[in-house]
Amino acid sequence: MDKVVLGRTGIEVNKNGFGALPIQRISKADAVYLLQKAFYNGINYFDTARAYTDSEEKIGAAFEYTREKIIISTKTAAQDAAGFWKDLETSLKTMKTDYIDIYQFHNPAFCPKPGDESGLYDAMLKAKEEGKIRHIGITNHRIAVAKEAIESGLYETLQFPFSYLAADADLEIVKACKDADMGFIAMKALSGGLIHNSAAAYAYLAQPEFSNVAPIWGVQRESELDEFLSYQDNPPVRDSALNEEIARDRKELSGDFCRGCGYCMPCPAGIEINNCARMSLLLRRAPQAGWLSEEWQEKMKKIEGCLHCNQCMKKCPYGLNTPALLEKNYEDYKTFL
Repeated sequence: MDKVVLGRTGIEVNKNGFGALPIQRISKADAVYLLQKAFYNGINYFDTARAYTDSEEKIGAAFEYTREKIIISTKTAAQDAAGFWKDLETSLKTMKTDYIDIYQFHNPAFCPKPGDESGLYDAMLKAKEEGKIRHIGITNHRIAVAKEAIESGLYETLQFPFSYLAADADLEIVKACKDADMGFIAMKALSGGLIHNSAAAYAYLAQPEFSNVAPIWGVQRESELDEFLSYQDNPPVRDSALNEEIARDRKELSGDFCRGCGYCMPCPAGIEINNCARMSLLLRRAPQAGWLSEEWQEKMKKIEGCLHCNQCMKKCPYGLNTPALLEKNYEDYKTFL
């Protein structure tokens, strides 16, 4: 199976990383089963976050007795040093461990640095000195923050959205990390569910030019895990069929579209923005029945109550005009009813 070294951390992980955000949606027993099955089939890297409700708890239950054999990264969205220490101690206790391999700032709007007003990076250094964390990382959706983090030399890993829908600016981030000997962890390799063919996504990231890229795949069902495990022994290659599918997706998903990251949430009007703002794509790229249910009709109808407060626009890491996207998707949605 393919391995990736995360830059100057020296950590070697399976090219199949386990993204543990989705396991918050399933029972503890089912989550522990999935996590342990992944481990016993060669996956050694598991990524979670303090913000992912009980995901850390489930990881702790799965790996209490095999901790030294796996790599765990988690994240803090704290805004100050006090919040940092609270999150870190909670994560350590919840995951039943005394250290975290890679501790990451979770999508901050700025790049934390030593001596800044937040005190976040200084707290990170102190935690590393105490042995509570081993490597310092950052996650982001913003090109500017990602570039600043790379150029600062302060971070050992960057977690950033990357898939075959990537723009030239995203490709530059991957290359910059390689040049800086900085680990690159690819989130949203299926573009928030808009890419349906995992074989195409896997084959794209398995190309030699992305030898430094460690993808983490969000896994919720055993069938999803089995797909990625199958690629370890029989890796898909970019043949003509996969190339055609990649080209179609790039054409359909070019331009401004909602990635479903959810950083615009919560909405004061109660709109489920991260799905409603990409409903047109979901309708065409997934079975329609579920999206046309009474429940979803009610959710889409909430768009009529948009306050136009523009809070979502201010928080969108991709700079999208979210209210306009919501209105456009709602008008399209009504044509399916």
